[in-house]
Amino acid sequence: MTDARTDALPDLISPSLLSADFARLADEVARVEAAGADWLHVDVMDGHFVPNLTIGPPVVAAIKRVTRLPLDVHLMIDNADRYLEAFASAGASTLSIHVEAVPDARATLDRIRALGLRPGVAISPDTPLSALEPVADRLDHLLVMSVYPGFTGQSFLPQSTERVAAARRMLSAQPRTITIGVDGGVGLANAAALVDAGASLLVAGAAIFHAPDCEVALRALRAAATRAS
Repeated sequence: MTDARTDALPDLISPSLLSADFARLADEVARVEAAGADWLHVDVMDGHFVPNLTIGPPVVAAIKRVTRLPLDVHLMIDNADRYLEAFASAGASTLSIHVEAVPDARATLDRIRALGLRPGVAISPDTPLSALEPVADRLDHLLVMSVYPGFTGQSFLPQSTERVAAARRMLSAQPRTITIGVDGGVGLANAAALVDAGASLLVAGAAIFHAPDCEVALRALRAAATRAS
């Protein structure tokens, strides 16, 4: 029997807007919302914590104005504490930080919850899962990075499936439902294995936005996920 706390939502799909056409962002959001997306994944990068720049609170607020979907905001930035209120005001539903990028992750997660958002942690491929132990009781969301953060279109790191399984085992004792998401190189080839390992959210960018028909691609990804044993 699977653990209800981590597997309550096994087929959530969150298209990653990093792979969208930013010149047509409102249209791209509408396209995946109509296709049946559950959340929207928004990557925020500062050029310091990761070697890329993306968007800030004004663009998140603009996205929020054109969608009813929850915004899953992933802060790949240094000094994340300075921007929590700004992203909350912009309309984020979930805020995920990197434990490496804040001085006191427990305090940061408590602030995110106090703002009325779901607090989350993203964990990079080279960060040991033991980094989760001090913050596990503060989490609503864990994002397992299955590529190195910073750029879209990277290949899935095969060891990520076992990291999902190990994270699920580690978090199974927590009393609240913790969404376990996977971000990077997610597609038809690995969706079922990731859900079997304990993922409850699949973040997919190129697999959806670069497909000839995003509705067909999203439905196929959901079908692959729900075929998990």
